[in-house]
Amino acid sequence: MKSQSIVIPTLLLILYANTGISQSQYPVLKNRSDSDEIINQLSEEYMPVMGVWNMRENELEPEEYKKTLDRASEDSPFNLLIPFLRFSDKEVVDDVVYNAVKGAAEYAVEKNLALVPDLDVRLARRAFQQKYPEELQEMLRIREVSLSQSENVETSIITIKNHSDHYTGGDIPKYYSLQSSLLRVYAYSADSIGIDPESLEEITDICKIIYSSEDSVRVSIPPLEGGKTHASVMLSFTIFYPDIFAPHLMEFQRNIIEQYANVPLAGACKDEWGFPPYFPRYAGENTYDFWYSRHRAEKYAERTNGRELLKDCLLMARNFKGKEMERQVAINHFREMSLQRNVELENDFYDGVKDVFGPDAAVTVHPTWWPYPDQNEMKKNGLDWWAAKRDWAQTDEIVPFGARTAMSKKWGSSIWYHMYYTNFLSTQVWSSVLAGGRINYLSFQRLYDPEVMRAENRIRLLNPISQSPMDCPVAVIFGHHAAMNWTSPHFDDVGMDLQNLLWNSGYPADLIPSSEIDNGSLKLDNEGRITYGDQKYAAIVLYHPEFDKKSTSDFFLKAANSKTAMFRVGDWTKDFYGQTIDANQSLPETMILKNDYRDAYLKILEILKDQNISPVTPATEDLDSRYFTLRDFNKVSKFPPTTGFSRLIDGTVIHIAGTNDISGDPIQKEFEVNGNNVKIDAMGVAAVRLDDDGNLEALAAGSLKSFQSEKFELILDKRVDLALWKGKDGKWKGIVQGYEGDIPKKLLSITKNWERIKLPSPPENSER
Repeated sequence: MKSQSIVIPTLLLILYANTGISQSQYPVLKNRSDSDEIINQLSEEYMPVMGVWNMRENELEPEEYKKTLDRASEDSPFNLLIPFLRFSDKEVVDDVVYNAVKGAAEYAVEKNLALVPDLDVRLARRAFQQKYPEELQEMLRIREVSLSQSENVETSIITIKNHSDHYTGGDIPKYYSLQSSLLRVYAYSADSIGIDPESLEEITDICKIIYSSEDSVRVSIPPLEGGKTHASVMLSFTIFYPDIFAPHLMEFQRNIIEQYANVPLAGACKDEWGFPPYFPRYAGENTYDFWYSRHRAEKYAERTNGRELLKDCLLMARNFKGKEMERQVAINHFREMSLQRNVELENDFYDGVKDVFGPDAAVTVHPTWWPYPDQNEMKKNGLDWWAAKRDWAQTDEIVPFGARTAMSKKWGSSIWYHMYYTNFLSTQVWSSVLAGGRINYLSFQRLYDPEVMRAENRIRLLNPISQSPMDCPVAVIFGHHAAMNWTSPHFDDVGMDLQNLLWNSGYPADLIPSSEIDNGSLKLDNEGRITYGDQKYAAIVLYHPEFDKKSTSDFFLKAANSKTAMFRVGDWTKDFYGQTIDANQSLPETMILKNDYRDAYLKILEILKDQNISPVTPATEDLDSRYFTLRDFNKVSKFPPTTGFSRLIDGTVIHIAGTNDISGDPIQKEFEVNGNNVKIDAMGVAAVRLDDDGNLEALAAGSLKSFQSEKFELILDKRVDLALWKGKDGKWKGIVQGYEGDIPKKLLSITKNWERIKLPSPPENSER
């Protein structure tokens, strides 16, 4: 049978506030319709099998990349590779890198592979510094010292030595400090409660710099009159990193993308964007750090009616007596600036890729850095995961499953992709499928494990029939500003304890920040249900909405008579701007207040059962976080097991089995789909969708032997890997994988429209 490649009409671009499933494809770079060759790869019209290619120095040499691409094409199911262009002393704007990517992309097309390289500005930081030396990121470090009434007091301030990440592995300088500057010194009277604002005095001019280098400064402060007890020294360290608020950053990023305009790429990627890495342990005693720059200070003044960021950084660092509300509001603005600017940069990159490579170009790899929604990520990017545009939801490492499923709803992504690379890869391969996801293999050679590859080959049969994400009947909507404001008792709390209870009970829940209300992504449908993309919720929990905006109140008041049961956990006393809020007046009476999330959880279970919403396989496992405990990580989130079942929004029921044999265990099950009983005999994966009348709409299974429902029966003489579904035209089409000989007559009796693909096996002596 001829291998088919269908070019689909251009789809609407995804908007910032996505309205539902609008599945993006990556471009068809090579028309296969005239070829009789049977290949390993699925057509571009289906969601891809994705992996990361860590390009090596030797692959910059002419044609050296061919060996890697030959292996990926001939011995694997991959059809989309993400080249990471992280070389020891070369940047992505250098001709040698451009020429290698161009040659590799042209060769990849012939090998039925699509390339989506990393074109991030951090891979050109030398070029950025050379062109815009005044637009580098600064770290503002504030050190508080006790003053003496009779002697000079000296203090040394040293910058953070290691802001490095996965972009800094070579000989190009890391995110080191290039310059230090004493910006200001304040003296004041303070006690354990806070600073007396009436005592505040700037004393920069009378302080003396004893020693100064690019990464440290020693300052001498003279004795002062007036009983002042403390001083804060404010130092700026300029980092070898583009200023997030640099006025030319977007233009420079666009120029990188445009440099590759004549290369046959399927898109481009941006990975773990945001401020340089920072962990709480970097601060130290009496030390406070803020991402700062002159450009940020100007934007801060614009949004706060002329307030000075430098002075407000001291207010944010140390409580001022009588100015508690003022401090909270300053933090709200500062944090939201980080969120909004990083979203702006992410989305301009997305739009730039579409402008250069076409509307179907794929923008990939994850906005998540620290793979948990906590204070580390808040400082990095404002916790922007849900608002940073991607064509398919993208996460990595140990990001909680509720965030993954929610992001798939936001971006209309029927499948979410999760970059993974630890020793527990085989477990994550199967559990991810159970929650509507796939692994993005880092590096792609990790799929060359024979058992894992057989598992992936079975799993990919689901891609053509997976038209919607996992069904999550509950949403936990956490107060984004309360979680990010370090003066809040709910700081660093996004409701993961409630999430874990729900997932562990077999009721998967989406995790969504309340900022998704403010940007219009959470909506009310015509039936009066609260929705996120195509997900309609039976219940939602507004979790600690302190500091939320009026948009939150307006949304839920409008939803007062919603068919979605609404709960609130925690009080709401102040809005984003510090104004007093009466939660009982600002939220509908129909929203049930529970002071403890456990009480809300128990009531939600009652409601789900009353609505006859049955649970799926409970998420009983804990994500492995041992690697992250080295960095003071002790959080837990639940994930599904490697055998069980789940439902997609469109009613598709998926069974997976990969616990005993990584390549797939037997599935001999009778189960219910849309109120109808079905029976199946398969291996590893089995997915079924029926219409309202019980007619088969879609079937996918590894090593299928038989399938029976009331209105459809298929019993095969030999087991077959297959996917079968009805297209939009109502006609059957299917895929057969790795079958030797003629297509079985029982399959041809259903449709003649079968596409054949090979069953790839890993190469000998493969690198894993």
